[in-house]
Amino acid sequence: MLYPLKFNPIFKEKIWGGQKLNSFLNKNIPSNKPIGESWEISAVQDNISVVSNGYLAGNNLQELVEIYMSDLVGDKIYHQFGIEFPLLIKFIDASDILSVQVHPNDEIAKERHNAYGKNEIWYIIDAEKNAELILGFKDTIAKEEYIKHLNNKTLNNILNSVKVNKDEVYYIPAGKVHAIGKGILLAEIQQTSDITYRIYDWDRTDVNGKSRELHTDLALDVIDFQKTEKLKSEYQTKENDAVEIEKTPYFTLNKIKLNQKLERDYSKLDSFVIYMILDGEISLQDENNNKETAQKGETILIPAELKHIRIVPKPNAEILEIYI
Repeated sequence: MLYPLKFNPIFKEKIWGGQKLNSFLNKNIPSNKPIGESWEISAVQDNISVVSNGYLAGNNLQELVEIYMSDLVGDKIYHQFGIEFPLLIKFIDASDILSVQVHPNDEIAKERHNAYGKNEIWYIIDAEKNAELILGFKDTIAKEEYIKHLNNKTLNNILNSVKVNKDEVYYIPAGKVHAIGKGILLAEIQQTSDITYRIYDWDRTDVNGKSRELHTDLALDVIDFQKTEKLKSEYQTKENDAVEIEKTPYFTLNKIKLNQKLERDYSKLDSFVIYMILDGEISLQDENNNKETAQKGETILIPAELKHIRIVPKPNAEILEIYI
């Protein structure tokens, strides 16, 4: 019988990483390491999450899907994705600006890499004053003009920068050029894919004086050169209820803000559910009387066969709720 599952986070050292995964999200990370990402739930090969709680502790996510199939992920999802868990869930700490990059869609990713594309969404957990995201282009631009700016290292002149604040949400479709700016801590929900085409890396070098690889030619066929229309998701938080932020073919993202218990009924939902705890602490109980607690910075997976979840905040909590 399945129960709410927690996983050991997978930490990623990055040239642009910092310490906020420790200070904001209570991650137990060595203080001298620039950790940029905490992969909370992952089925990416060589980075498959391992269960940390209950009798399934030590089993990895792929093994669970192979054994429990639709009981874990839902009938429709299992028939579509098989034993590959379809979402990658992360926390990202950008102490410095990330590279300018773009991701392919499903069609191109399958053709080139036999993989899924990468549509993603960002929830801003914290942003320093004047922190920015790069989201596409200021104006529609010809491919030839883009190449000229890239070669002249003036790409920043045509990129669209957006000042961001805590609790804002941005959907980044495949093909949209983007970068996370300095001083931003965010939650990222994306398709299970680790395919990134790096376009420009601000002429950075690593400790050995080496530049990171660029993927200029691969990116050219992927980039959306149209002027960026608004990508920010508009929503209004409502106490003690789930509020839909964004619904896409790849995932649905809701926010739950609690100061009292909430009963969630998933009987009409043919999907697993993921909770990312943004603030506070919660205790969970399912219909089989399985109980689990989760605090700020933790992520928990509710198997699809569990249809009734009671969430009790201690005393307040903010949660992202994710499903397909």
